[in-house]
Amino acid sequence: MKGRFGRAEAGIRTWSGGGKDQKGEEALKYVVFTDMDGTLIDHHTYSYQAARPALERIREEEIPLVICTSKTRAEIEKFRAELGISDPFISENGGAMFIPRGYFEVPFPSDKELGEYLVIEQGTSYPILREVLREVERATKTEIEGFGDMTAQKISEDSGLDLVSAALSKMREYDEPFKVVGDGEGAEAVLEEIKKRGLSCTRGGRYYHIMGKNDKGRAVSTLSEIFRRELGYVATIGVGDSQNDLPMLESVDLPVLVQKPDGTYEPVELEVKRAEGVGPVGWNRALMEILR
Repeated sequence: MKGRFGRAEAGIRTWSGGGKDQKGEEALKYVVFTDMDGTLIDHHTYSYQAARPALERIREEEIPLVICTSKTRAEIEKFRAELGISDPFISENGGAMFIPRGYFEVPFPSDKELGEYLVIEQGTSYPILREVLREVERATKTEIEGFGDMTAQKISEDSGLDLVSAALSKMREYDEPFKVVGDGEGAEAVLEEIKKRGLSCTRGGRYYHIMGKNDKGRAVSTLSEIFRRELGYVATIGVGDSQNDLPMLESVDLPVLVQKPDGTYEPVELEVKRAEGVGPVGWNRALMEILR
């Protein structure tokens, strides 16, 4: 069988993420794009246990689950292995899309081949980001601490990640998380200097992120187009919780916001489904409602 979705021997495409409804009409096909930290996994414990019912439902119906996060490729691969996910994923705030070889049958342009993946790159390389961050630090006379300045032990203590995960979080390619030292004083000047240098910055759950002109929305739109050329019409679902998820939510058909740890929602002007529940609790509830 060729491709993730396959073709029957008679040459007819098969799709188990949709199928027929009770009237025998073609049911809606879904693709789910999801953030991780504070969304699919808990902000404090990094657990996804509360989302297991919906994860099982997605697995049973073979609905593509595309992780779209600020995390590194190495971190995502560990998570995908735990859950048995084999779908494409988007790393480091849209820096790159990693598509397993043979997943799609339709052709699409890629920038390079890396191991088992065809890679579509949209981000700026990590060494350039690090260099610019040092320039910004000198220009603003503000101390900046990025992951490249921190040991795995320090990241673990600062974020609550275990040591293995903290080490994986340092394996960066397109995005540098950082803190403005001194209770955030000087942060506005830092962000302005980053913009002056032609780069962008967003805020995640714990850190600022310096990156190129990539964002989650551009990557989601690119992958959505490939899915639609492969499958015909699909409805895209996007689930997030913070500022850096907004481009993703603007790029999907069904945007969903889960509650932050304090019970609030990220303020947005976009019309979204506000899921009741913090992080994976809200994620599970929203996906079960939509898929039902």
